Amino acid sequence: MTNPLPHSDPFRISDLNQLAEFADYSLMQQLVHDPNATDDGNDHAPRQVFSGHYVPVTPTPIGNPEYIAHSHTLFETLNFDDRLATDPDFVRLFSGDMSNLPEKLSPYGWATGYALSIYGTEYIQQCPFRTGNGYGDGRAMSVLEVVIDNKRWEMQLKGGGRTPYCRGADGRAVLRSSVREFLAQEFMHALGIPTSRSLTLYVSKSDQVDRPWYFEGSRSEDPEIMVSNPVAISTRVAPSFLRVGQLELFGRRARHQEHPHALKELEDIVLHLIAREYQGEIAEALPLEDKILTLATHFRDRLTGLVAEWIRVGFCQGNFNSDNCAAGGFTLDYGPFGFCEMFEPGFQPWTGGGRHFSFLNQPMAAEKNFGMFCLALEPLLQNSPETLDQLKQIQAQFPEVMEGKLAVMWSAKLGMSYYDRDLLMRLLQLCVNTSVDYTILFRALSDLPNQAADLETAFYKTASPEIQAQWQDWLIDWQQAISDTTDQDKIRTQMKQVNPKYTWREWLIAPAYQAAAQGDYSLVLELQQMLLNPYQDQSTEADKKYNQLRPEQYFWSGGISHYSCSS
Repeated sequence: MTNPLPHSDPFRISDLNQLAEFADYSLMQQLVHDPNATDDGNDHAPRQVFSGHYVPVTPTPIGNPEYIAHSHTLFETLNFDDRLATDPDFVRLFSGDMSNLPEKLSPYGWATGYALSIYGTEYIQQCPFRTGNGYGDGRAMSVLEVVIDNKRWEMQLKGGGRTPYCRGADGRAVLRSSVREFLAQEFMHALGIPTSRSLTLYVSKSDQVDRPWYFEGSRSEDPEIMVSNPVAISTRVAPSFLRVGQLELFGRRARHQEHPHALKELEDIVLHLIAREYQGEIAEALPLEDKILTLATHFRDRLTGLVAEWIRVGFCQGNFNSDNCAAGGFTLDYGPFGFCEMFEPGFQPWTGGGRHFSFLNQPMAAEKNFGMFCLALEPLLQNSPETLDQLKQIQAQFPEVMEGKLAVMWSAKLGMSYYDRDLLMRLLQLCVNTSVDYTILFRALSDLPNQAADLETAFYKTASPEIQAQWQDWLIDWQQAISDTTDQDKIRTQMKQVNPKYTWREWLIAPAYQAAAQGDYSLVLELQQMLLNPYQDQSTEADKKYNQLRPEQYFWSGGISHYSCSS
């Protein structure tokens, strides 16, 4: 087992008994469990869950777990000793074994149900019972809530085995997707974008599962073969894992009066969301109606800001359904995600996602999710028509707020003190016509070039004389637009804090998870370190390896440019 760097601070949490002192299970204490659940969490077969906010469930441990990595920055935040990541008791818990825990820790975790809507349309077909009562956390379960330094954190295993919501699947995550999620959460946090966090990553040295994947060098859209993969468990951490889809589930049940406590369960989960994610922004003394309006306003602000940030760095969520939309307004799901390398407005890494979830369509997808969020709240306002009208007005203003956040973002990327839509549209059209690398181009602009030739390192193909002239004309107009700020060094510094130098390049991630499957974790750790510093100039060696255009052989390469399965 590879040992992380030791930490000598004697005041840090260094074993599971110490960690247990910080346990505080607000969700299980304040909300209600499924009345048909077992008492011990032994509840792993697919079934319908008709009511209750969660199902107690124990994870299924992976065999012979081995440490790969942990987040040093999150350990620092949590006041964890780095050596805790390889402590045998800690490893057992976060590789799925909840037996023989300290007395203050729950002997089981919990899984939650949620509804599914896709682009504002309600679906129940994905539920095996065609009722919507079997859709939820199929391979994710939370195992711990702690309060450390007055901040609450929920810790959730990804790939911890079957739950009642598994829909017949095995509940496992493979090493490939686990490496991707672990590194992506580290990267997004380093970019300054709200996100769930990575805690630990363990792989089984004995357990494998088969998944569809691609032949090496394949150009196929769909996977062609079944591949045996090591199973792994990554632990993700957030203030909560409450989703729009969860509120939507209880909103649907309340609208249809599916059971006597449906409206009360909706109210309880809304109040729990406020306590977990908006406590400092929504006064406890407010009447329920005012809390709901304030909640909708704050969530709208967070969601629009989040999506603008995604576009700033080239992130495409790929599958932005309501169940993948955190009600706390942060990046939650790292399934079929990707980062735009060659700029393409319709960039979509997931073959099952469609253009409605593509890169520059994400603001509209967010608006659809916000609409489902508001719809879920409506049953709580049926006795207050005036408040209901106010909620609908908040919803109707989403496009205006979203446009404002995007305008601020684009202005910052271009170092401008105001938004010039015409200048931006000309730039984006040039990016498409020239086939530019999104990250390299904006980083090159951060040096305030005067000549189009200074941008050619971002071009995937040689620009024609006509295109070069268009770039030169655009540069002249842009330079004029920023000329009102005399401190050019200040503009450069600010732009380099907005436009990262390094980005996620899937063709460089794949070798890391491929090597990890052979027991070599060095590339995972190298990428982790590089991705933690995306705005800073790194070594010449790092530039040669990580600040490069995608090689031609990786365009349209299955598993690199696109993928249909992320498990």
